Amino acid sequence: MIATVQLLIKYALLEPFGVQTSLDGFGIVLLIFATICIAAAGNVINDIYDIETDRINKPHRIIVGKSVSKNTAFNLFIVLNIIGVGTGFYLSHAVGKPTFFSVFIIISILLYVYATYLKRTLLIGNLVISFLVAMSLIIVGIFELLPAITPENRTSQILFFKIIWDYSLFAFCINFLREIAKDIEDIDGDYSQGMNTLPIAIGRARSKNILAALNFIPLAGIIYYLNTNFYKQPIAAGYFLLFVVGPLIYITIKTFNAKTKSDFSHLSTMYKWVMCFGLLSLLLYLFIL
Repeated sequence: MIATVQLLIKYALLEPFGVQTSLDGFGIVLLIFATICIAAAGNVINDIYDIETDRINKPHRIIVGKSVSKNTAFNLFIVLNIIGVGTGFYLSHAVGKPTFFSVFIIISILLYVYATYLKRTLLIGNLVISFLVAMSLIIVGIFELLPAITPENRTSQILFFKIIWDYSLFAFCINFLREIAKDIEDIDGDYSQGMNTLPIAIGRARSKNILAALNFIPLAGIIYYLNTNFYKQPIAAGYFLLFVVGPLIYITIKTFNAKTKSDFSHLSTMYKWVMCFGLLSLLLYLFIL
C-alpha cells in the first residue's frame, strides 16, 4: 500500500498536471525503496517484541521465534534500517536538501521506540504509528515539492502539497481507528503482557462505544471535503460515497454490535479497505482537475 500510494502521488497527482518536482523515475523508486525498508524494519522489531503477545493473540501468524530466530530477525532489522536510512541520505543530497535526511532518522527511531515502549502506553502508541502512516504520504510532498519551490510556482506547489496533506490526514484518522479496533481485538494477549491500551484501561464495552463515536470524525471530514471540493464532480462524489462514506457508516453500525474477537478483526479489515479505496481516489484527479 505504501508503494502504491507513493506512486499514485507521483504519477496520478503531480506529473499529469505539470507540477515542478525534484525526483525523476529513479528517484521516486529510491524513495519508495527507502520507505519500505524502514517500514519493514519497524515490522520486524515489532514482531520481536510481540512474541509472547502473539502467542495468545495470533498463534497461527508467529514468524519470529518460530520460522525465524530472534537473532536473525534483529540482524534483519539492523540491515533494513541501514539500507533505508542510507538510501534516504543519498536522496536528501540528491535533491539538494541534506537536512531532509533527518526525516528518515526520526521515522526509524520512532518505529523502534513504538515497538519497545510506546505501544504499551495509553493511546500514545496508536497516535505515533498513525502519524508514521501519514508520514509515508507526506514524505513524497517533502521530497518532490519543497525543493522545487520558486517564487513563480509557490502557489501551485502549496496547493498540491495541501492535497497530499489532506490525504495523509485521512490516512492518520483511519489508521488510528483501526489501531483501537486491533487493541480491542487483542485485549487478552496485551493484558497478559502488562500493556495499558484503551480497552485494558477503560474496558472493552466503553472502548467500543468510543470507537463508534470516533467514526463520525472522518465521516464528517470526508463529507465536508466532498462538499467543498467535489460538489461539481459527480464521479468523484459518487466514488467517495460508495467506497469510503458507505463503508464507514457500515463500520460504525457494526462497531455498536461487535462483541467477539472475530467481529473486531472484521472491523480492522474493513478499515484497511476504507484506507485503500480512499487512497486509490488519487486516480480521480486525472478526470476532475
